[in-house]
Amino acid sequence: MKKNNAFGIMQGRLLPKYKGRYQAHPIGYWSDEFLIAKKIGLSLIEFIFDYDKFKTNPLFTKDGQKKIKSLISSTGIRVKSVCADYFMINKIHDSDLKKQNQAIKTLLHLMHNCDQLKIEYIILPFVDKSSINNIFKKNRLCSIFSELETEFKNFSCKLSLETDLSPIKFSDLLSKINQKKISVNYDSGNSASKGYDMREEFNAYGKEISIIHIKDRKFNSGPITLGKGDVNFNLLCNLINIYDYNGPLIFQTYRDKEGVEIFKKQFEFFKNIKKNYEN
Repeated sequence: MKKNNAFGIMQGRLLPKYKGRYQAHPIGYWSDEFLIAKKIGLSLIEFIFDYDKFKTNPLFTKDGQKKIKSLISSTGIRVKSVCADYFMINKIHDSDLKKQNQAIKTLLHLMHNCDQLKIEYIILPFVDKSSINNIFKKNRLCSIFSELETEFKNFSCKLSLETDLSPIKFSDLLSKINQKKISVNYDSGNSASKGYDMREEFNAYGKEISIIHIKDRKFNSGPITLGKGDVNFNLLCNLINIYDYNGPLIFQTYRDKEGVEIFKKQFEFFKNIKKNYEN
């Protein structure tokens, strides 16, 4: 059966770097990406919600939301998900209650705004500085999600978790949270950098995956051009079919200073592999 996964791009990857940063919301010229994405043949842009100047992010302002709606209407490029890097700095599970409460308040406000824009998923990254790599952090996060369960039901928007946990530990976390609003963001490159087995990951939580980030990395190393790292993209495309995954495929691929040409090569590389698994 053919899988009609929509292809999307992580915001900023088709534009010159914002202040030299590898991944950031490109303040001042973010709207330029919609036309570029359309020309390349993409369907989606996954917005970035940064900690830096978050109150001026178009997701957070009425004028910004109007502009997003206008661009979606004029280009046909949708915004289905938001990568909320804000919460890597201002952590939802912070031990400082003041910071924790501010993070929760911001999350609920973001969920409300995403509903206004018909955005379906907010990705919450629990990696690097925001990693939940011990039992205390995991228990704190589970407790917070439990307390917020009623409030979450007020929103159509859902939450997709990205963690650096092993497959079994991530599956256990999902079982403890046990909420329909909570799903998995699978990042192929980050998993490869941890040395995780892709089959084991999909066996553990494949049916819970709502967003897939397409990326390549070598073990214990940073991003690299698709096909040059340790990700088995043939296996990934096969598992997409086996687990009947029909969600977005968001390219969070290796980038240079400009972004467009290096992306085109990687896009063709992946599409050529995926074609072999479409029937």
